[in-house]
Amino acid sequence: MFSKILVANRGEIAVRIMRACRELGVATVAVYSEADRGALHVQVADEAVFIGPAPALESYLNMERLVEAAHHTGAEAIHPGYGFLAENPEFVRLCEEAGLVFIGPDSKAMALVGDKIRARQVVEEVGVPIIPGMKKSFPNLEDYRQAAQEIGYPVMIKASAGGGGKGMRIVYQEEDLLPALEAGQREAKAAFGDEAVYLEKYLEEPRHVEFQVLADHEGNIVHLFERECSIQRRHQKIVEETPSLALDDDLRFRMGEAAKKVMQAVGYTNAGTVEFLLDKDKNFYFLEVNARLQVEHPVTELTTGIDLVHQQIRIAAGQRLSFSQEEINQRGHALECRIYAEDPAKNFLPSSGRIIYLREPVGPGIRHDGGVYAGFEVPIYYDPILAKLITWGETRDQACARMKKALEDYVILGIKTTIPFLREVVQHPAFLEGKISTHFIPRYFSEWRPRPPSPEGQRLALIGAALREMKQGRERKRPTQLMSAGQDFLSPWQTLGPWRLGRRS
Repeated sequence: MFSKILVANRGEIAVRIMRACRELGVATVAVYSEADRGALHVQVADEAVFIGPAPALESYLNMERLVEAAHHTGAEAIHPGYGFLAENPEFVRLCEEAGLVFIGPDSKAMALVGDKIRARQVVEEVGVPIIPGMKKSFPNLEDYRQAAQEIGYPVMIKASAGGGGKGMRIVYQEEDLLPALEAGQREAKAAFGDEAVYLEKYLEEPRHVEFQVLADHEGNIVHLFERECSIQRRHQKIVEETPSLALDDDLRFRMGEAAKKVMQAVGYTNAGTVEFLLDKDKNFYFLEVNARLQVEHPVTELTTGIDLVHQQIRIAAGQRLSFSQEEINQRGHALECRIYAEDPAKNFLPSSGRIIYLREPVGPGIRHDGGVYAGFEVPIYYDPILAKLITWGETRDQACARMKKALEDYVILGIKTTIPFLREVVQHPAFLEGKISTHFIPRYFSEWRPRPPSPEGQRLALIGAALREMKQGRERKRPTQLMSAGQDFLSPWQTLGPWRLGRRS
């Protein structure tokens, strides 16, 4: 087992990984940018290293600086989390050359599954059905025009080097192809450093179902069942659950075996996810491999009892899986809602600023993976996810009821969040009946507007305004305190704010 791991990420996923490391007795190293001097993951880690200015290209995407930080602190391994460099084969190769263990697949497997076009070719060769689409990316528009005509509109533009909805566009007619390609390439370049895109047939109203897979270095491969990820906004998942109501035992078995076959074919090790689209006739098609820990991994953990981050670390340390496929079982039902710093009333524009009050939901069957705290300044530079709210129940109805109550109890003041929007999603009759697809949000929430605040909401708004005014008044009276580039931790004097010792009379 490792003695120290550097977590090359930020926010809630960095905190999640660090807590798993602590349970395993492994020390952690945080990295932080100028914008994240006061971030929670910096405070949770055993050590912290400043890696550069706020823009991700100069900090969290600076591969050489991350490797240097690992060597400087004596870390033996790097956990990438998700996003940033988590699926970058060049970074994996750099770690390998530097004698560091990358907690994920090796560079060869990463390069194969990270190139969505090559991955489709390999998957097709082993007999797993794929969506009709391009076999490679092309250098000019005319090739894409011809490919789109052969596939048939509508088509989906997808980034070859990554996922998460980045670079993705739907094109319904030829005249829209060029601007969509250019926009998709720009977004792919900014997100993954690679502008390559490809086309595939766009399926109308499918379900998005993925299978969690674990593979060790001795050839043992298991799946931990499926996750339903069909509730999406702009191709980004916002609500996930397991098990999927669309699968029966036979379909679940066939899709699970197909997922394992994919991972075996590409020589994959560690944790990864094989994603499928499921059409109305229950035909499934390979979509892509996500070579990392998924945002929605907690729902799998709550229903199987298996800690995926623990498994990632153990596999990377050379340990074999301690369970077989037959020993893995699901119990109950779990849901996850992603909490973003976005304003639902303004077309989900990012909402940066200071969190002046935070009340996390608690109770039976409720899990909260958070990366912020009251007083934290949410930066504008990164993905706006703040936290993940997960509920478990013996039945789906119970899990949904707990999620409804948890979202009602969840309060974040000072910035706008997606909590009000999610409250209505999980209470919608179609959602409660399980009648969902990737078109759920466009169909039922395209004209969504926030409801007038309840009396409690109005009280909270007044409290928020008062707290903001008090905070601004204090800041006008004292100088701003920041961590210096060489300072590893926030001191209590910075996190607590103004206070004094008093004598009890």
